[in-house]
Amino acid sequence: MSMNDNHLVIMAGGVGSRFWPMSTTDYPKQFIDVLGCGRTLIQLTYDRFAGICPSENIWVVTSDKFAEEVKNQLPDIADDHILREPCRRNTAPCIAYVSWKIKAQNPKANMVVTPSDHIVMDVKEFQRVIESALKFTAKSDAILTLGMTPNRPETGYGYIEADLSFPSNSNREIYRVDSFKEKPDLATAEKYLRKNSFFWNSGIFVWNVNTIVNALRVYQPAISKVFERMLPFYFTDMEQQMINEQFPTCESISIDYAIMEKADEIFVFLASFGWSDLGTWGSLHMNSAKDANNNVLIGSNINMYESRNCIVHTTQEKKVVVQGLDGYIVAEKNNTLLVCRLSEEQRIKDFSE
Repeated sequence: MSMNDNHLVIMAGGVGSRFWPMSTTDYPKQFIDVLGCGRTLIQLTYDRFAGICPSENIWVVTSDKFAEEVKNQLPDIADDHILREPCRRNTAPCIAYVSWKIKAQNPKANMVVTPSDHIVMDVKEFQRVIESALKFTAKSDAILTLGMTPNRPETGYGYIEADLSFPSNSNREIYRVDSFKEKPDLATAEKYLRKNSFFWNSGIFVWNVNTIVNALRVYQPAISKVFERMLPFYFTDMEQQMINEQFPTCESISIDYAIMEKADEIFVFLASFGWSDLGTWGSLHMNSAKDANNNVLIGSNINMYESRNCIVHTTQEKKVVVQGLDGYIVAEKNNTLLVCRLSEEQRIKDFSE
């Protein structure tokens, strides 16, 4: 397997505003420096594939409204590798579009598909897992997903049930998938944790391009026909016009429902590299470094007094002083200040409207 056949697809069309006031529906979390490290989430996603995929083999699928921001933040990506969706149709049409376009360029391509807004704490281990996964899919027709070893009864993630009876002959870290489970309630999540055969569904996929195209042809023929008809137009001046016309005709369906829960050759790579889908302020608090009082401080000059269990994100302020808070979010962006109980963060959407 040549590294030149490795392709990375970053899905960056999400419009979540859960990190308001930093993120909004017009400027979602993948484009902001959530961690206060000087790099946005989409830039960190791009960075951790260094040495795995050549920069000319990196693709981003995003909405038309975010395409220029993608180009600003990832200037090394070619214009024709930034795919502009005219409307939201979930992940299956997104993946179908980029898969047919990659196949038109390189029929031997081996692909990783990842969201743009996750964090990985152990990048070296992540890269080892991805390289191992790519070797597996380069030599098989397997559809592979990454399952994260859970360390708590998390209700915010979907789960993968693995058949741990026998690992794959070619990779002892890879097992067949028994089933996919929706986000559970707490009692069910606790049961999954005790069983040791349930893993968090990361939403990261690895496969060769022929495998995913053939799977889409079998299980989603209507979607497949849309992108088959596009073959004469990829990499031409007519491509965007045709996508604008044809993409909205696709069913809105996730790749999980479209393929993963239907196909036979589904495998899971059991991994642990400090992964998190940063969907909430609570998850950011859980996955960030904390002071002696369990506070997460993201900003240059934050002073905490008699406060604990808080997350303070104030990167635009010269000096911040917080006194007497327990379990609060304090966040500032562009002259908007949020002070909210962590336990009430589901109400942030109400505050932002």
